[in-house]
Amino acid sequence: MNKFFKIILASFVGLWSAPAFSGDISPLITPLELASMAESPLILDIRAKGFRVGHIEGAVAAPYNLFRGPAENPGQVPPTSQLEAIYETSGLEPSSVIVIVSHGDNDTDFGAAARVYWTLKSSGFTELSVLNGGLLAWTDAGLPLTKAVITPKKTQLDITWDDTWSVSTEEITQMASGEIHGKLIDARTPAFFMGEKAHKAAGRPGTLPRAQNLPHTKFFNSGTSALKHSIDVASLKSTLGIEAGDAVVSFCNTGHWAATDWFAISEVAGIENVKLYPGSMVEYSQTNGEMKNQPSIIRNLLNKLTGKS
Repeated sequence: MNKFFKIILASFVGLWSAPAFSGDISPLITPLELASMAESPLILDIRAKGFRVGHIEGAVAAPYNLFRGPAENPGQVPPTSQLEAIYETSGLEPSSVIVIVSHGDNDTDFGAAARVYWTLKSSGFTELSVLNGGLLAWTDAGLPLTKAVITPKKTQLDITWDDTWSVSTEEITQMASGEIHGKLIDARTPAFFMGEKAHKAAGRPGTLPRAQNLPHTKFFNSGTSALKHSIDVASLKSTLGIEAGDAVVSFCNTGHWAATDWFAISEVAGIENVKLYPGSMVEYSQTNGEMKNQPSIIRNLLNKLTGKS
């Protein structure tokens, strides 16, 4: 998009001020806010396909699967060296202002952007935002796409992973047993929480002991793939029973839906000490750890035969 178009668009809308680059970029950004930015951020397009058909001008392709683990444990965080190579090839710098763009076709898709945001934040990047509603929201707003592909200038980085926003399987096991205090939040739909369904890579259906269900779908505007910009923090804390100093850990099957809960609770609601269990139930279910809502062998077999699992 050329600068002239940006100026005309911002003048026409006139309903917001362009986000600055001084550390106050919002975790969520609308298409019109992105279009009106005085300086162009680095746009990370994480869609699996369609980049060459059309994308936001200046965007760099970095498909979501690059940020994921192997088939047997998709939520596993890739080695730091692998992430570092992705960042360098994408032209990322520690000072980069980065806007993450997914497809935006449904609320599940938002989890991809939230997971990449979490990965980048844990890698030391601080100026991060997600395009709310993804590329579809951009085109629905009447904003243009381009087929021009740029080659970003490769950078040289030395990434150190920050565990502040993550927990390990060992820590999860201690929280599930009550050895460590914290709130365990299952971001999956009720069928998974109740053990009626299981991910194909999971060792067993069910959920973590002491977990409560907060489906990721709760955070979206009704009938859309756009996350709510405003969350009632007092109500959310009351619902989850969060008290001062509590660690809040979001999990799902593979750390995808859970990334949405983490993003909404931590980045949008601004609640402190919120963490993500990246491997989630696929990783935990392959251990001998205790499970809740685990169906009987016969019920589990019936669930599989009827397509529930």
